[in-house]
Amino acid sequence: MDFTLTKEQELLRDGLAKFLANRYDLATSRASAKTGAGWQPKIWHSFAEELGILGATLPESDGGIGGGPVELMIVTEALGHALVVEPFIDTVVFGAGLLHRGGGERAAAVLEQIIAGEAVTAFAAIEPSSGYNYSDVTTTARKDGDSWIINGSKEVVSSAPLANHLLVTARTDGDRRDTDGISLFLVDFDSSAPADGLTVQSYRTIDDRQASDVTFTDVRVPADALIGAEGRAWDSIDRAVDEATAAVASEAVGLMRKVLTDTVEYAKQRQQFGQAIGSFQALQHRMVDMYMELEQSTAAVYLAVLNLDGDRLDRALAVSAAKATIGRSARFIGQNAVQLHGGMGMTEELAIGHYFKRLTAIEYEFGSADQHIARYAALTR
Repeated sequence: MDFTLTKEQELLRDGLAKFLANRYDLATSRASAKTGAGWQPKIWHSFAEELGILGATLPESDGGIGGGPVELMIVTEALGHALVVEPFIDTVVFGAGLLHRGGGERAAAVLEQIIAGEAVTAFAAIEPSSGYNYSDVTTTARKDGDSWIINGSKEVVSSAPLANHLLVTARTDGDRRDTDGISLFLVDFDSSAPADGLTVQSYRTIDDRQASDVTFTDVRVPADALIGAEGRAWDSIDRAVDEATAAVASEAVGLMRKVLTDTVEYAKQRQQFGQAIGSFQALQHRMVDMYMELEQSTAAVYLAVLNLDGDRLDRALAVSAAKATIGRSARFIGQNAVQLHGGMGMTEELAIGHYFKRLTAIEYEFGSADQHIARYAALTR
């Protein structure tokens, strides 16, 4: 597998890494997540104005930098390495990706705002009984004159408290779990002042992200809230979910790389019985096992990224293989890193505990390892 980066991709990687090392402070980020706004808007605007990464995967005709899956991997791995909580996947992968493929004047206007750092989106797709089956949609939208009326509930809408737009999946035709009949709607949103008919319950997740449960009761949206063709949103949604799954797997690689580096450094410094614990052969073997898990995950993410622009079957197989691999590796590396740090590994003072929480969340985000193994098996029958 030849995965040599171009000079432009190397500049993107090095520039983003330098920016995050110099200007993204973990303590400041955690304070913002726990007691502040939940994120750092100034950092988000810098992502747009100084780095241009909010348009990294979009064509130049849309105002992006003309990148693709490789640029997505470069950015998300760097964001994971720095434990960035800002809503990149929710806004850029889901938001910009769905709007770009859906088309239309309203989608184009919001897409322009996303690239400029002026808009944040959240993908409202998970329902109380659906789990991560995105085709299991019971939320409905019916035409009423020049408007649409939406009814239903969405759970764990990641980044909703930060968003000013929701991308909502709703059934306009067909039976439950049918892929035909699912439509996508762009809904203006403010979690602090919900529109008539919207009920919002917001909370902070275990990994210091923001999320909301949102209920729609006869919520009226304009005709141009429909993104793409009525009842034909599934192909775009399916692709966006695979792209987001690959992106979060790439983020996990960045997280695990940082966790392993910190653990090795700690083992060199921590003294026990008059010598560094890193000199003990049993612990050396443990860290080698962690390294092997990291390398397997890296290879699996490469395979997923290389297939994102392929046909649906190859893409789905590669993404599920990557997510299942990441699920195993995230648990192994995270738990062993905490154990090798001892009780200090779960304290607020050390970065390792914060990284462990995010790795634990990623293990189940967009489906667990078991779910993706089952998906892989079903696709190969």
